[in-house]
Amino acid sequence: MRRKASLILLAVAVFFAALSPLVRWYAYPRLAKVPPSQYQTMVLEAKDATLIDYGSMRAETVPRLTVVQTLKGNVEESEKIEKSAGRDVVVWDGLSYIVGPDGEFVSQVPERYIFDAHSQEPVHATGESVDGDPVRREGIEFKWPFLTEKRDYEYFDARARVTRPIHYKGTETFRGVEIYRFEQTVPWTKVPFPKKLPVEGVTADSLAQTGTQMWYTTVRTFLVDPTTGAPVYGEERHKEEMRGGTLLGDGKKVTAFEGDVKMREDYIRSTVDLVKSQRTVVLLLTAYLPWGFLVLGVLLLALALWLEARGRRPGEPEETGAREPEPVSA
Repeated sequence: MRRKASLILLAVAVFFAALSPLVRWYAYPRLAKVPPSQYQTMVLEAKDATLIDYGSMRAETVPRLTVVQTLKGNVEESEKIEKSAGRDVVVWDGLSYIVGPDGEFVSQVPERYIFDAHSQEPVHATGESVDGDPVRREGIEFKWPFLTEKRDYEYFDARARVTRPIHYKGTETFRGVEIYRFEQTVPWTKVPFPKKLPVEGVTADSLAQTGTQMWYTTVRTFLVDPTTGAPVYGEERHKEEMRGGTLLGDGKKVTAFEGDVKMREDYIRSTVDLVKSQRTVVLLLTAYLPWGFLVLGVLLLALALWLEARGRRPGEPEETGAREPEPVSA
């Protein structure tokens, strides 16, 4: 009986030991993905910012500038692209909407970001755009891959339509979460005017016809949860200038926007809480279940060997079956 029990335990131990790498290296890459219907909102603020008055073409200081950034999963478009791409795809329709201290409209930049649901690598398909202009992204945007590594990544800057390295700067703790700090610098770059501006009759095309150019630079910082790849905090030291043309005069420039844009406190708290809940699911597939199955397999193997050893202890009488009666000779 002990021998039968030890064999059963041995079979179960082998099962759990084999299940451990399967969960980590087979199930996890297929199950961990960004849902196509995800919707999220982030609010950032720049206090004591500098903003241009398009009426007077002068820079003014405003007490607060608010950036509302939304990302909405477009399930219908993702299903269309998946058929031709042959993989799980997420389509995010994003909008950065900027308002002044009294809630008045300043500018907006819509974009469509298409990426692989598992790796977050960009997927190039019809509709990929920034402010209505077709783009071909390289590198990540908005989100890092699951199980983010301590290395530099390529990050797409939507304002400049360029991809530049975003550098890993170290590990620290933020609001109880171990995070990786990443920083990117985009040097002064000529960029297009937003297509929608706050002054009636002033458009990107009319400004461009004057020969005036828009230039932009920023230094952005992200604190990223390495398990989920989701930023829990973001900040940008952002500056835009209008330069030259008949509108300003050759060699002249004016600040169109300058400010230190930071995530608002209430959105920091909600983002950290959300990431804490999501990271449990990823850890379940990458650590808790694989290591749990492995430890359970080792314990069951030890128990099976112990039962087998007890069944073979010396000095115990061997079990003998009932002997058949011998025939009696006449």
